[in-house]
Amino acid sequence: MLIVTRRPGERIMLGPDITVEVMEIAGNSVRIGIAAPRDLPVYREELWTSIKQENEAAAGAGADELPHRKPEPV
Repeated sequence: MLIVTRRPGERIMLGPDITVEVMEIAGNSVRIGIAAPRDLPVYREELWTSIKQENEAAAGAGADELPHRKPEPV
């Protein structure tokens, strides 16, 4: 893991097209801004973990265990 010290307004570049900027530091909280291409999903870790677990559960479920949707009328 790379650990860097940044002040508000300073940035970190992740390759040529992803920028992480420190927006504000208040007590134990840091606000960051992330500029990335629209086709690159950016998630908070807890949301990423939840999505990953749901995908793994769905991949391991049998067809009879998945929720059924009624077809939409044409």
